[in-house]
Amino acid sequence: MSQNKNNNTVWNTRIKKKTSNIFKKVGSSIKVDKRLYKEDILASISHAEMLYKQKIITIKIKDKILWGLKRIQNEIEKKNFKFDEGLEDIHMNIENRLFELIGNDAGYLHSARSRNDQVVTDLKLWLKKSTVEIDSLLLKLIKSLIKISEKNIFSIMPGFTHLKNAQPISLAHYFLSNVEMFKRDRFRFSSNMKSLNQNPLGASAFSGTSFNIDRWYTTKKLKFEEPTNNSLDTVSDRDFVLDFLYSSSICSMHISRIAEELIIWNSDQFKFINLKDNIVTGSSIMPQKKNPDTLEFLRGKTGSIFGNLFSMLTIVKGLPISYFKDLQDDKDLVFRSFDNLKNCLIIFDEVINGIIVNKKAMLDAAKIGFTTATDFADALVKNMNFSFREAYMLTAKVVNFAERKNLALNEIGHEDLKKIVPKISVDVMKNLDLRNSVNSKKSYGGTSFENIKKMIRKHKKEIK
Repeated sequence: MSQNKNNNTVWNTRIKKKTSNIFKKVGSSIKVDKRLYKEDILASISHAEMLYKQKIITIKIKDKILWGLKRIQNEIEKKNFKFDEGLEDIHMNIENRLFELIGNDAGYLHSARSRNDQVVTDLKLWLKKSTVEIDSLLLKLIKSLIKISEKNIFSIMPGFTHLKNAQPISLAHYFLSNVEMFKRDRFRFSSNMKSLNQNPLGASAFSGTSFNIDRWYTTKKLKFEEPTNNSLDTVSDRDFVLDFLYSSSICSMHISRIAEELIIWNSDQFKFINLKDNIVTGSSIMPQKKNPDTLEFLRGKTGSIFGNLFSMLTIVKGLPISYFKDLQDDKDLVFRSFDNLKNCLIIFDEVINGIIVNKKAMLDAAKIGFTTATDFADALVKNMNFSFREAYMLTAKVVNFAERKNLALNEIGHEDLKKIVPKISVDVMKNLDLRNSVNSKKSYGGTSFENIKKMIRKHKKEIK
């Protein structure tokens, strides 16, 4: 094999005419996939070592290849490497430089492999590393949410349905609901590791190879768990990309939902929370403003992360089972989703640690909207043997009376209550206290203070 001279593409011998300039421009992926240089070099080193082990190349050629690859990695990391768009992608840029460094022996490296299995291997290696990074950020965020929960076990707020006051809950119960969401995100990302841990190297173009390779050797060297089972599926498969993009989309959606809620709570109408100065911005015209731009950023980025998932689904839906140029876009979509999600998780953790809770405003809000009405109905069932539907209708009448008189439920006199519910006990009125209401929800997963303490202990134990 002759050296790749003058930066010509390797297929120049077969295809006589030069590629059109516009296709060179759009067909080149080096601006995107140069990010895979470490993974590409790592996989190439493992491949070369396997070729030597299987007596496909000599020790002399293997050592020259390894020296050249390590030299290239050092050049890239020291920013002394010139990436050439004419060479299309990271694989050919590295191969071309290897020819320059060690001569024709560089040509042996591509024995028993193709760019088709090479690119899937690189991307899986990168995604394994990046998934671990996302998981560590999720874990850090969960710890911050547990911390703010511990500080607000006894902080009472109105729980909402349809954005209307519904029942009082502990603020800690709210933040622990966020913990559950991000725990599921961790599970989704970790589940994707199963397919990421299958080694694509050795599938070659799509049919395997006639060389006597050892795929278990490269599997061990690259820290995969097993080789892929079908060479055709291997080069075609992008389920692991879709799984990552889907997991990123769900995680981003969770961040966006919470961000929306915190924006509402931070509004002048609610005043439930304030945000520290390091996570707000000002206005160019209104000097008094402190805007929750960080939360709006988080909410907005969800759209682009969703878009990357939809783009990949659309690309794959029309492809027969093999490798096609369409799949080149997978890396750009993955990188953009990863970068956005990583930034969002870092920012959101800062937001959680920058929340100042207005406990009085929350407690005052919980007193509005007859939030203990359900507790009153439950008490009628437990203490007076009404069916729940009977208790529901009687409670509705009590609420109507309180509304007409502009009273809170716990402000209604006993004699007035007896006109609606004869023989009602004074003890039933205890259920109208906000603290008693919250603390009565002792069913597993409920908002009682003891439940919350137990759940905090459980979460802490799980994340040790």
